Amino acid sequence: MIESNTSERDPRDKLRPQLGLQDAVFLVVASVVGSGIFLTPGEIADRLPHAGLIFAAWLVGGALSLAGALANAELGAMFPHAGGDYVYLRRAFHPVAGFVVGWITFFAIFAGTVATLAVGFADRVGALYGWSLPSVLLLAALTTLACTWLNVAGLKYGAWANNVTGYVKVIALFSFGLVAPFTGRGEVANLFPLVSGATEAASFTAFALAMSPVLFSYLGWNAIVYVASELKEPQRNLPRSLFAGLALCTAIYIVINAVYLYALPLAELRQASDVGAATATVLFGDIGGKLIQGFVLISILGTLNATVLVGARIAYAMALDGLFVPGVERVHETHATPAVALWLQAAVAISIIALLQTYPGALDFTTFAILLATSADVTALYALRMRQPQLARPYRAWGYPVVPALYLAANLAIAASLLVGSPKSALWSLAVSATSVPFYFLFARLKRGRA
Repeated sequence: MIESNTSERDPRDKLRPQLGLQDAVFLVVASVVGSGIFLTPGEIADRLPHAGLIFAAWLVGGALSLAGALANAELGAMFPHAGGDYVYLRRAFHPVAGFVVGWITFFAIFAGTVATLAVGFADRVGALYGWSLPSVLLLAALTTLACTWLNVAGLKYGAWANNVTGYVKVIALFSFGLVAPFTGRGEVANLFPLVSGATEAASFTAFALAMSPVLFSYLGWNAIVYVASELKEPQRNLPRSLFAGLALCTAIYIVINAVYLYALPLAELRQASDVGAATATVLFGDIGGKLIQGFVLISILGTLNATVLVGARIAYAMALDGLFVPGVERVHETHATPAVALWLQAAVAISIIALLQTYPGALDFTTFAILLATSADVTALYALRMRQPQLARPYRAWGYPVVPALYLAANLAIAASLLVGSPKSALWSLAVSATSVPFYFLFARLKRGRA
């Protein structure tokens, strides 16, 4: 007998289904394609000084994200509720498992990413006008508050902003890739060799460490699972949006990396901190570099807005269960948005802005947290398949059980390499995870007292 999962939605969940398939696809695109594709390729090339390995790293990143998307498509279609992996782990194992993952997802992944993107945006604006650090941090805080206000004002406004920035990103980046070869200012030879010399160019550890900025650049591929309760026909549209959005992002990343290698010799690519601007300057002159700088600002804002929209739904879902700060489950009476959760997320992000102060400060920290959370998703998939086979599964993960196992093994290998190669950031992620345990028992005790 097949058991329905729809009754699991909390009756106090007042968020309304307003997102269509296009909204969902471009929420994924807006969440993924931000600053990473412009700022991380130099670091990747430094760790992997070989054209073929660079393409391989971006393809592996896309494949790993796809493997994770297959698992999340099954889980999200089963439980189309706000909260994403918090909901899956709670159902598969125990409320404390869901709480730990929800905690690290909210504080380390989403609030941390909001802070990092806001500082990245403000830092680039400040560089144009020669601002001091306090002015940059003030702009970062104000930008966070502005994006939060937009999403409090209504889901349709946040979705509209995502759609606009998503279309701009897709059209502009593919156009960049199509026009680049006709400038004649690059060298096709820079893209080779693709295979020979790869084993001598970098070790497995170097490849695994290079996956940190790659996976950071793919961050957001699972954005739609956190807003599943606001998606129309989630059993159908959630898997479609995951796969379509991720396919678009992977294609963009491969095309743009080909343009980078065409324009810049590998030695120059390894030294470039802003590869997008450096490439545009080579291909189109100083005006091209400035246009790319403006486009990067728009791109960062789009990703920041999408991250603000998504992240607050985690705290909201935890609060519905009585396992978060009381009152965070409240929804705006007029706009039907998780207003309290959104403002709380803004407060956390601004606190992180005050602590981080520089853009690169959270990259490995955030990536390690992503690896922990997405690995936990896969364990939930296995647990639910084994323990509750009777549950309705509108979508079943392709390649189960082999593909999810490969995904889990790859994630753990990359996490181990980060723990060795970037121990401080990895240990901070583990510390944030550990702080969740006492808070769980505190909230659970408060919940029993209110019962």
